[in-house]
Amino acid sequence: MSVGRSLEGKRAMVTGGASGIGAAVARALAGQGAHVIVADMDSHGAAALAEEVEGSSWAVNLLDTQELAEQGLAAAMDGVDILVNNAGIQRINPIQDFDPADFRRILALMLEAPFLLIRAALPQMYERNFGRIINVSSVHGLRASPFKAAYVSAKHGLEGLSKVTALEGGEHGVTSNCVSPGYVRTALVEKQIADQALAHGIPKSEVLSRIMLTEAAIKRLVEPAEVGSLVAWLASDHAAMVTGSSYTMDGGWSAR
Repeated sequence: MSVGRSLEGKRAMVTGGASGIGAAVARALAGQGAHVIVADMDSHGAAALAEEVEGSSWAVNLLDTQELAEQGLAAAMDGVDILVNNAGIQRINPIQDFDPADFRRILALMLEAPFLLIRAALPQMYERNFGRIINVSSVHGLRASPFKAAYVSAKHGLEGLSKVTALEGGEHGVTSNCVSPGYVRTALVEKQIADQALAHGIPKSEVLSRIMLTEAAIKRLVEPAEVGSLVAWLASDHAAMVTGSSYTMDGGWSAR
């Protein structure tokens, strides 16, 4: 999905940007001319990618939402035209065995932190009459799977937050959308393969075919660059009338 250098002069922030989907998104946005701020708790990884894409980095622990709320985020969000909420973690356990602390951590990182960043970004976006909020959700924002109570809850909440942002931001030139991929070829998914094998009592070699891709019509993992391409389009003027939507990239999983 090529849109030329459509983001020249724009400033973008990508959370969880040092690796995986976030890194692919950062490269895609930079490739369209945006100055990209790579935000990640991995300060070295963020700095290295920022150097690669000629952007900048922000070493931040988004899990510490109390600190984020108390310090205020206006300075960090100064000039940000495009906010990509991507940072995430995963834990897999049956509900009765799910650690409440893990549940709270996942909701803090994947729902509360995006809320705080959106809240800080909107006033300046409203002043400029332009903004793009792009939330990296998941097919699990639309469908549930066993053993993922926290992740599914957080992604469903993120979908709702995105829609509210779209309704409030529309008259101010701000769009808000979700990109909802299936399983993407990242380190997070590689870790899930081992966890799913343990949870279901099957060999790791059978997880993709028996668990992860069983509902998809296209039997492969999503590539990070495919997600980056869609995010870059949603950030551009070509998508100015696209808001309040959730774009699935799940190989047909949610068509069922």
